Amino acid sequence: MSGEPGRTPAPAPGAVVVTGMSGAGRTTSIHAFEDMGYEVVNNLPLSMLDTLFEPGGGSKPIALGVEARTRGFSARALAGALDLLRARLDAAPLLVFLDCSDAVLERRFVATRRRHPLAPAEEPGIGVARERDLLAEIRAAADIVIDTTMLSPHELRSELEARFSPDRARRMTVGLTSFSYKRGAPASAEMVLDCRFLRNPYWDETLRALDGRDPAIQGYVGDDPRFGAFVDQLTEMIVMLLPAYLDDGKVFFSVALGCTGGQHRSVAVAECLARRLADLGWPVSLRHSELERRR
Repeated sequence: MSGEPGRTPAPAPGAVVVTGMSGAGRTTSIHAFEDMGYEVVNNLPLSMLDTLFEPGGGSKPIALGVEARTRGFSARALAGALDLLRARLDAAPLLVFLDCSDAVLERRFVATRRRHPLAPAEEPGIGVARERDLLAEIRAAADIVIDTTMLSPHELRSELEARFSPDRARRMTVGLTSFSYKRGAPASAEMVLDCRFLRNPYWDETLRALDGRDPAIQGYVGDDPRFGAFVDQLTEMIVMLLPAYLDDGKVFFSVALGCTGGQHRSVAVAECLARRLADLGWPVSLRHSELERRR
């Protein structure tokens, strides 16, 4: 088994443009970028975006928040602004689109008693439909689409930090997420693995209340005769793929591991896989979505 963890991917972007559906987490994302050390500019008129990159400007990467209410906003205007930025930067800006299911967006607007910006005097669902139609072309052109339907604000911040933290951008990071099939797999994962074929500690009453971080659960799942070959071959496949993703300019590779409840088997496999990849020199971001939700 071999990999190239020391290789350096394409330069980190000088700018990240964050847009997407209203209510999908754009404000949370902008705050996360600010906490990561980005210079944040929010809702600047699109006609003025290129002025941020005059020669002799600051050395910090920039995160730009753009929404449907931004002055001069349209798919054509945003594409033109991105073309101008590409001409000014050594590395192309990344366009990040935050998406979410219509039903969850409507519930968020109702729960917060906010009016939808595109339907201030109508039902939130009408505004969601209008905005989805308006942004369809932009979503299709996005470099990265992050679906926040199943993400809490904390989980969204973790996802962004794993993908865009300047400290991590110099090398490929492997993002491992355990999840529950009752809630569904993360939409942004490049690879989804089903761990439900392994021995299930849930049926042992002495183990049921524990989770896959506990040595007792890891030992129980690890005693399944299929466990060793599964983790061996999974590690080998991931390490084989990472250099190809580096060659493509990616700096983040997301793997989701699921089981029925997201508490035992998927967590144990993710913990084991994280240790193996770290031992091979690959930076790893590890999240257990169901355990975070319960906490």
